[in-house]
Amino acid sequence: MWACIKFFISQEFRSRSCECLLDYCQRLLLHNVTASNDIKCLQGLKDSFKDPNVNFNSWNFSNYSMGFICKFVGVIYWNNLENRMISLSLPNMNLSVQLPDAFKCCSSLATLHLSGNSFSGSIPAELRNCTYLNKLILNNNKLSGNIPPEISQLTRLKVLSLANNNLSGNIPPFSGLTDFEYGGNRHLCGGTLAKCG
Repeated sequence: MWACIKFFISQEFRSRSCECLLDYCQRLLLHNVTASNDIKCLQGLKDSFKDPNVNFNSWNFSNYSMGFICKFVGVIYWNNLENRMISLSLPNMNLSVQLPDAFKCCSSLATLHLSGNSFSGSIPAELRNCTYLNKLILNNNKLSGNIPPEISQLTRLKVLSLANNNLSGNIPPFSGLTDFEYGGNRHLCGGTLAKCG
């Protein structure tokens, strides 16, 4: 930012000033798009989840003020001046339904913790859009189907917990994981388990 101001002061570097301003505007636009996507993500999740315990009373989308998602239960944000989340933690909240494709909008998410609920259906392959995802914790649910190979392509993913679900099929090859829990899925195969027949 100070570099931009210095360029604007000096008439000798007008062309560089334009380049600096353009770069700043591009970064600002990208930031706003990311924040907008996070809001779409949270709105989609609230609309999709069955929430008998009314956990989401604080998720109020009637006023899009600066940093309004900071008041949302389970949401950890980058800072209180913007609407970007770094973590979504909703364990043991008696939530159910199939995990929605709204997760494709959670582009800034680094941690997703949904363990101990009653989520069913498949793990959404749309999570591949969460390129910053470092921890994915989905254990102790009722998830079924295969582990999407798209999950193994998340290069920043270090912790993956899928234990105690109803997952089946071949475990895709993961590289870079420091912690991988998948016990309690009777029909998984491959990896360190028996070969898939």
